[in-house]
Amino acid sequence: MEKLSIILPIYNEAGNIGILYIRLKEIISNIPNICYEIIFVDDGSKDESWLLIKELGQYDSCVKGITFSRNFGQQAALTAAYEYASGDVIISMDADMQDPPETIFDMVDQWRKGFDIVYARRINREDSWLKTWTAWIYSRILEAVSDVKIPADVGDFRLLDRKVVNALLSCSERNLYWRGIVAWVGFKSTFVHFKRPLRHSGKTGYTWKKLIKIAVDGVTSFSLFPLKIAAFVGSFVILTGILMFLYVTYDSLFRNVFYPLFKWLVIIIYIFMGIQMLLLWLIGEYIGRIYEQQKGRPRYLIAHQINFDQQLNKNEEKCKKNISYKYKNIKLIKSKMSILYK
Repeated sequence: MEKLSIILPIYNEAGNIGILYIRLKEIISNIPNICYEIIFVDDGSKDESWLLIKELGQYDSCVKGITFSRNFGQQAALTAAYEYASGDVIISMDADMQDPPETIFDMVDQWRKGFDIVYARRINREDSWLKTWTAWIYSRILEAVSDVKIPADVGDFRLLDRKVVNALLSCSERNLYWRGIVAWVGFKSTFVHFKRPLRHSGKTGYTWKKLIKIAVDGVTSFSLFPLKIAAFVGSFVILTGILMFLYVTYDSLFRNVFYPLFKWLVIIIYIFMGIQMLLLWLIGEYIGRIYEQQKGRPRYLIAHQINFDQQLNKNEEKCKKNISYKYKNIKLIKSKMSILYK
């Protein structure tokens, strides 16, 4: 029997965990010949997310949980989930219900047809126009400048075969950008398409600051294009400087026009100050990544974890029993998870 691992980074998702769990159970129960585990990784949530995960773990031993000592970011949460997942196939998704669980049917079907990576591609999204357009523009820019072909309009909702995950975990980079790393490892891939709805509950944990950091991570991790921009800017400055010098020389020699030297020096120095700041920022970004890599600190620190002991990992029979339930058992689940539905 094949084993499916569903991994879920969590940050302040107390309003979504219960309904997501029920939806996932409904989906998994209709996939034939498969066992499962659901791994919640609490990325230092400030609400009751970890309390709810623990209650689910007490009811269902195939629900496993990890909580960090503080907020390390979604990419670190995905790293922990991949490292702890034991399935033959691993599906990562957001916990805000914007990644429809029903898409899992198509993803598993494509995997059983022989694909190692199945991307879930958004065909539309019910977000604000600003977020929609900035995401669209960024994905196109990243696709254009990256040394690796990173698919556009895909997020962290994807299916990976076990051998792909093993390949990913062999990467020792500090600043992991999983969308790029997955594209970099290769393997046979395909797409399933879905419509991205609004969040079911709560607010997104992605501030503009975090979104900009991820955007910078994506570009600097998989492209030397920023350094090439610096070369283009430097070449342009040199060329315009030569043209300016030739023009001033011609005007002075043949038209007897007098140009005070300080005027040109002020302009040129001003321009070069801006160029130097830009180049220093670009160089500093890459040096900073080398520094972070060399420090060798762990990507995350675990405060607590549940249901990861060896006996529970081997207890596949209980997983099979849990997976066999039908929709009528949802009332029983609700009654046992009083915190979720009080």
